[in-house]
Amino acid sequence: MQSVRALQVDAFTTEPFGGNAAGVVPEADELSETQMQAIADELALSETAFFLSSDEADRKVRYFTPTTEVDLCGHATIASHAHLLEDGVIDAGTHTLETDVGVLEIEVAEDGTVWMTQDDPEIREVDVEYERVADALGIDHAALEDVGADLPLAVASTGLPFLVVPVNFLEHVSAIDPDLGAIETISDELDVAGIYAFSFDALAMDSTLHGRMFAPAAGVPEDPCTGTASGATGAYLREVEAFDGEFPDEMVFEQGHFVDRPGYIQVRIGDEVRVGGEAVTSLDGELRVPELDDGGDIIEA
Repeated sequence: MQSVRALQVDAFTTEPFGGNAAGVVPEADELSETQMQAIADELALSETAFFLSSDEADRKVRYFTPTTEVDLCGHATIASHAHLLEDGVIDAGTHTLETDVGVLEIEVAEDGTVWMTQDDPEIREVDVEYERVADALGIDHAALEDVGADLPLAVASTGLPFLVVPVNFLEHVSAIDPDLGAIETISDELDVAGIYAFSFDALAMDSTLHGRMFAPAAGVPEDPCTGTASGATGAYLREVEAFDGEFPDEMVFEQGHFVDRPGYIQVRIGDEVRVGGEAVTSLDGELRVPELDDGGDIIEA
């Protein structure tokens, strides 16, 4: 029976069990797509990154949630490159990564911070009722309408699209009680990965905003810290001119506190969209993987 090394690496944090946990399979060339999906399901993390050889970049990656493959995942990219640095596979510097949205540059700083360059931003306002979105989130629609004149509902993407939902106060963000079926329906209608709700009313003094992200259509009821949504929301903030005066060189988005996995995502919006953070390995082990080409059995850990 085939064995593969698999890790859990917590991104956007320096403490184990904080931030967002990602699965990492450093050597996946011998795995079938069915096996990758089964491993992601067995690890039961929001995303697992599988690394393969590439003719176009230093390495190729495929990302799987427990139920489906996705084109891009920020926190799994940060987590996996932090692991590669820790394991001595790569040095600090710039590395290229082949993804389903193209070849991306990953910069690994000497202090261990990993920066991911995301795709060019695409932002479009959408005609969806505040009351419907608020009902899906389980909060009063006035919390959205209160800021809607300056911060409209919009779909933003830097590789993966999200419905960006500004909320007036942190108390309403913390009170979100999602109707996952309604969120999935809205996500399907707008062709987005999920809903990212945020407020500038954050917990930490140095944080730009507090966000929460829900992607039930991808098998992720709530994601603790979301790199792709953070990059998309940063681009959205520049598009809608959310700050008086000069746009900040760097922002810090906090997320995960209401699911007991606090994390902090660094976001830079310039000529390129860049998302950065640290990560820590919390589990390093081996999985025995059945063939699974015809359905197979459960993976034995």
